Amino acid sequence: MADVRAANRLMGNSDGRLARATRVRADIALRGIFEISKFLVTPDRLETKLANVLTLLSSFLDMHHGIVALVDEQGNPHMVVGIGWREEQAAAYFGRLPERAVGQIVATKMPVVIENVATNPLFRGWQAAEPLPPGVTRRSFLGVPIKDRDRVIGTLTIEQLWREEMPYHAVDEDVRFLTMVANLLGQTVRLMEIVGRDRERLMAEQTRLEKELSDRPRAGGAEPGARGIVGRSPALLAVLDKIKIAARSHSTVLLRGESGTGKELFARATHDFSPRRSGPFVKLNCGALPESVLESELFGHEKGAFTGAVNQRKGRFELADGGTLFLDEIGEISPAFQVKLLRVLQEGEFERVGGTRTIKVNVRLVCATNRNLEEAVAKGEFRADLYYRICVISIQLPPLRARREDIPLLAEEFLRRFDEEHETRHDLQPSAFAILDRCYFPGNVRELENCIRRTASLSRAACITDDDFACRHDECLSATLWKGAIDTSFNIVTPQIPRPLPAAPASPPPAQASPPAEMDGGDFDKIGREQLVQAMERSGWVQARAARLLKLTPRQIGYALRKHGIEVKKF
Repeated sequence: MADVRAANRLMGNSDGRLARATRVRADIALRGIFEISKFLVTPDRLETKLANVLTLLSSFLDMHHGIVALVDEQGNPHMVVGIGWREEQAAAYFGRLPERAVGQIVATKMPVVIENVATNPLFRGWQAAEPLPPGVTRRSFLGVPIKDRDRVIGTLTIEQLWREEMPYHAVDEDVRFLTMVANLLGQTVRLMEIVGRDRERLMAEQTRLEKELSDRPRAGGAEPGARGIVGRSPALLAVLDKIKIAARSHSTVLLRGESGTGKELFARATHDFSPRRSGPFVKLNCGALPESVLESELFGHEKGAFTGAVNQRKGRFELADGGTLFLDEIGEISPAFQVKLLRVLQEGEFERVGGTRTIKVNVRLVCATNRNLEEAVAKGEFRADLYYRICVISIQLPPLRARREDIPLLAEEFLRRFDEEHETRHDLQPSAFAILDRCYFPGNVRELENCIRRTASLSRAACITDDDFACRHDECLSATLWKGAIDTSFNIVTPQIPRPLPAAPASPPPAQASPPAEMDGGDFDKIGREQLVQAMERSGWVQARAARLLKLTPRQIGYALRKHGIEVKKF
C-alpha cells in the first residue's frame, strides 16, 4: 500500500512538473509573439524582417538552426533566410534538407515533427553538415507551413539538439508556437505583396500623369485637358470654349479647317472634355485607305471574310464603344461607303465584313475635313443626308495666320521637343522670331513645326538666328509651291513668299485725291478697309481680280487702297 502511495506521489509530482513546464512554455510563446509582432510592423525589407524573427526565435526556443523559405507556385524557393547566414549560405543549407520532409509540409499544409532525424524514414540517407557535438544524443526537426489564406507560400523549419540532462518539455508547445509565428509571417508577406502592387500601380499612375503633363504645353498652355494644344490667342481660346461646350453632349462634331491646323488635337480635346473621357479614343484617317480596307477597319471582319482574313478582327467602331471615334478626312470617302456609314450613324449598329450578327455600339463621333462639304453636296459628291448627320455641331478651326500671337509659343515648344528628342540645346534669337512673324505658313502649324525642325537640324550653333532659316537663302520650297496660288475653299489667303521684306511705309493718299469720274460714290463709301483687305487677299493681291470680286474697276480699287493707306504686297 505504501508503494502505491509512493508511486502516486511520483506521478503527481511528474504531472505537476509537466503542468508547470507547459505554463512556462505558454508564457514564453506569448512574449515571443508580442516581440515578433513588433519586428513585423517595422518599415524594413522583408528579408530583414524574416532574419529578425529567426533571431528572436533562437532566444525563445532551444534552436540550433532556423530557416524561413518562401516558395513560388511551383514550389521552388525564391527567398531563403537563415539566422546568422548570408542568403547564399541559407539557400545552400535549405537545399540540403530532404525534399521529402519539406515537400510533405507543402503538400499536406500541416506541421512535420521529427524527434530524431537519425531514425526517421524522411531523413534516410541524409547527412548533417556537421556531426553532433559531444553530449548531444539526438537531433530534432520541426517544420510548419507559412500560408496566405489556404495557399502554402513557404516553410518555417528549425533544428533542435538534445542532451540527456536537458529538462523535458512538450514538443507540441514548440509546434504551436511556430505555427502562430508562421501565421504572422504569412500575413506579413501578403500585406507586403499588396503594398508592393499598390506601390507599382501608383508609380505607373504617376508615370502616366507625368507623361500627360509633359505632353501638355509648357508655355502658353491653353487649357487643362487640351493636350498638345499650345497658345493663348483669342481665336484659339474661342475655339476651345466652343469645344468645351460641345463636349458636354453626345452630338456629332465636325471639325473644319485647313490642313495642318491640328484637327486631331482638337478632336482629342473634345473627348477629354466630355463625359466619355474615361473611355477609349480611337482615330482613323479615312483619306488614307481604299474603300475595301476602310470598311474592314471601321466595321471589322470575320475569319475567312476575304483573302488574308485569318482571324476575326474588331473594327474601330467596336474598339471605340463607350468612347469617341475620330474620323479624319471624312470628305474623302466614296459615295458607296457613305451609304454604309450613314446606317451606323442612324441605327448605331452594323455587321462585320463577312458576318451576319448585328453589333450595337455606343460611340460619340468626331469628324474632320478640309473640304468645303456644302459645295460637295451641291455638286452631288457628298450625300446630303450624311452631311446633316455629321454636321450637327460644326466648329471652324483657325488657321495659323489668324492666331499669329501663338507663333512664338509654338516655335519654342517645337524646338523643345526637337532638343528633347535629339538631346541637344537650341535657343531662338529675336531675329529668328522676326522671321517667323513675317512668314505666312500656308501649311499652318504643321509647316511651322517642319520649319523649326529643319532649321534646328541644319543650324551650326546653339543660337538660331534669322540667317539660319531657308527663306533667307531662297530655299524655302513652301514659298515656291504657294507662289501665286489661289484657293477659296475656306477663304484661304494666297500666301506671300516667306522672305523677309524691307519695311516700307505705306504710301499716304494724295492730298487732293478724289474718286474717278466713273465711280459711283455711294458704292465706294460702302467698301470698308476690312472688306477691301479680304478681297485683296482672296485675289492674291491682284487688283483686277479684287475689282471683279467687289464689282468695281481696277482704278477704283487703286484709289480705295490709297484712301485707306493699304500697302500692296508683292510676290
